[in-house]
Amino acid sequence: MNTVVGPDGVIVMGAAGSPWPLIHAERKALLDDLEGVGSAPGVWGTRSLCTEWSVHQVLGHMLSTAMMTPPRFLGEMAKAGFRFPRFADAGVAAWTKPTPQETITAFRAVQDRTTSPPGPVEAMLGEAVVHPEDIRRPLGLRHVYPEESLVRTADFFKGSNLLIGAKNRIAGLRLRADDVGWTHGDGPEVHGPMLSLVMTMTGRAPHLDDLGGDGLGTYRARFSH
Repeated sequence: MNTVVGPDGVIVMGAAGSPWPLIHAERKALLDDLEGVGSAPGVWGTRSLCTEWSVHQVLGHMLSTAMMTPPRFLGEMAKAGFRFPRFADAGVAAWTKPTPQETITAFRAVQDRTTSPPGPVEAMLGEAVVHPEDIRRPLGLRHVYPEESLVRTADFFKGSNLLIGAKNRIAGLRLRADDVGWTHGDGPEVHGPMLSLVMTMTGRAPHLDDLGGDGLGTYRARFSH
């Protein structure tokens, strides 16, 4: 069971409207935050929550994805032997610029694009929430993500095992957000900030420290495999 309670107390089922305005707003917010990071040695090489990449490389990945189209996706996947990790790493290598400022400038130039790989556009909203947090948390940056963006992202990932295995990760647990009227599932409860539920659904273990509930031990054990 999943419910979202609006600010007026009315239960709203699902979300409406294109996610692109939310995606564009999150891209802009991240770029604005990163303009203030500067270029201190080592900062941009900080390991992101997407642990195979640095924070600079995650930004390069987001640039790569913003430039993606279905034909380009199919062509580049074929070059990678239809192995997604190899495909993603190739995109990072191709689009991460020599300096962070160059990557920021390139991404800002395309932040309002509405192209994407094949599949639901909601996946692009998930990318615009999860990857910025992959960057922000290791750098000590804080951002208030809009409730709609978090809820729509959670509602997309909760039923998907594609690539990140969120559906299996949360199976048999009841997730409850403390700061948003959102719940999902049945079983021992895991509760905490909506952002941390989204991030742990997608495999980001550091956000487990923000959660509680009698299901947390079970949930945490799923990150050790």
